[in-house]
Amino acid sequence: MVSLTRAPKIRGIRVRAVRVPMQHPHKTASGVLSESPLVLTDALVEDGTDGHSVVFTYTAAALKPTGDLILNLEALIKDEPLAPSEIEQKLARRFRLLGTQGLVGMALAAIDMALWDALARSHGTSLVRLLGGIEKPVPAYGAVGYDGMEGSARVAEEWVKRGFTGVKAKIGYPSVREDVAVVRAMRKAVGDDVAIMVDYNQCLTPVEAVQRLKIVDGEGLTWVFSTCGTRSTRRRRIS
Repeated sequence: MVSLTRAPKIRGIRVRAVRVPMQHPHKTASGVLSESPLVLTDALVEDGTDGHSVVFTYTAAALKPTGDLILNLEALIKDEPLAPSEIEQKLARRFRLLGTQGLVGMALAAIDMALWDALARSHGTSLVRLLGGIEKPVPAYGAVGYDGMEGSARVAEEWVKRGFTGVKAKIGYPSVREDVAVVRAMRKAVGDDVAIMVDYNQCLTPVEAVQRLKIVDGEGLTWVFSTCGTRSTRRRRIS
């Protein structure tokens, strides 16, 4: 157990970039994902309770820039006490003018998660308990790609056969009629007791999102996720 009077110091950062093949390629509106580009970050702590994190960079082209940026931040936190909240504020101040979106945001998140993981390990407990909570089950859903009516229905049914009680599909087809047709095909395949969620896959403007949501409102969806062209994120509960 770590002493409450002295936080261990951060010795440094270790970064590895990996490309993990996907067993089943995932189709989105912007292309087919056949691998997961991941940056693995280790926060090295003097007491040996190193922390770990994983960030998904969306494209392999961002792997090296993200990893390099994380390593470049090492000098800002090396020999600092293991105090994730303080370090998060310090790094946010350093990037106030540049902003904390995009690659910067991913790099900061990688460090933040690794430091919190290290702190929990230092205290010999889980992060949720360190923050004052208790562990509880988290429902999981199966992911359905941008696979059209037949493909989406087939994949949704496969997830349900594996025991999942919810599925989330990529939609945002050329017309809202196609969106509705895909949702109905999945509903027919999985039945009324399975939760269906949809993700508009960053393809709508705010006006288009409002128009399409009005139409899909009656399809019994659990929720709709839409990242609009203005970069704002809206989630709407569907009754």
